[in-house]
Amino acid sequence: MSVAAAKPAVSRRHVSNGNNTNNVAIDDDHNHQRRIVGDKNTRMEIAAKNNGYANGVIGGGGWRSKASFMTWTTRDVVYVARHHWIPCMFAAGLLFFMGVEYTLQMIPARSEPFDLGFVATRSLNRVLASSPDLNTVLAALNTVFVLMQTTYIVWTWLVEGRARATISALFMFTCRGILGYSTQLPLPQDFLGSGVDFPVGNVSFFLFFSGHVAGSMIASLDMRRMQRFKLARVFDILNVLQSIRLLGTRGHYTIDLAVGVGAGILFDSLAGKYEEMSRRHHLGTGFSLISKDSLVN
Repeated sequence: MSVAAAKPAVSRRHVSNGNNTNNVAIDDDHNHQRRIVGDKNTRMEIAAKNNGYANGVIGGGGWRSKASFMTWTTRDVVYVARHHWIPCMFAAGLLFFMGVEYTLQMIPARSEPFDLGFVATRSLNRVLASSPDLNTVLAALNTVFVLMQTTYIVWTWLVEGRARATISALFMFTCRGILGYSTQLPLPQDFLGSGVDFPVGNVSFFLFFSGHVAGSMIASLDMRRMQRFKLARVFDILNVLQSIRLLGTRGHYTIDLAVGVGAGILFDSLAGKYEEMSRRHHLGTGFSLISKDSLVN
């Protein structure tokens, strides 16, 4: 028997992975798995591809193939913990809050809602309650900030010819109106109003969710898109300060502010998708909310 014949039946051939044509594919007849030298995928990822489950496609044997988790090793678990620690943290958070939720004593129907933000700003609420002039000044400054957001968002459309931030604000405030009317939360017991706070004049308003915070997020995201990073940081700082003030005056619950951040991000993304759709379907058809320059580019 020759030396060549005694070697394991392993074939090598050059393959292309889309980026590098110098990788070598190894077909191992012993474990029937295909691996590319230099590939950083874990075995669980390789097994998913081999079983045909990658990209949501079932193939390579379908349901008769070995389930992905049956191919996991200790090395795979360590790899995931080291390189994908953020999902691991969320997994731990899931388990923790499952325990909290299922053992939590519910708030009685006739009691005030519990709000952690109200607890954290209890001292600020006392200061503002004892100093109406300070409350009025802070409310006026917050109204100025809201006008800054509005001016910037409208400016990007009317002057710069970019409609994304304006479309995003329209989406957001419409959705806020629907949700705010659908579930009308009670006004917090220690609410501190002001005639100069936005909306000006001590008028009624929706608690869920915060249009102050969402509008600021929309403006800040647009600034970052246009590489106006310093201005975006200023808006982010002012947004944090207005959130603290809104909690201190009991003008919003914590959940209103948190959802406001998410709403700003969500509706900015939806407005971007709307612009893409508009470019595809209305190119050269006349007037559009999107400027001619943005259509061309």
